[in-house]
Amino acid sequence: MKGLFQRSIDNKEKILIFYIDSKNQVTQRYVRVISMDDNSIVAFCYWRKKVRTFKLENILSAEQVKKRVGA
Repeated sequence: MKGLFQRSIDNKEKILIFYIDSKNQVTQRYVRVISMDDNSIVAFCYWRKKVRTFKLENILSAEQVKKRVGA
């Protein structure tokens, strides 16, 4: 997962994360990671339109956003 976060930082790519919020609800967010340390990531959240901090222990999964190919 940390490799995906690093790639998001390096290439300014949007990723999808699933995490447990402060109310213990599973939430999904599209984010672009700005920085990362041992305990958290700092990312721009496209839903909130703000820079947010996400604890790594609360992130359940992360995946690369599929790019659309169309006419």
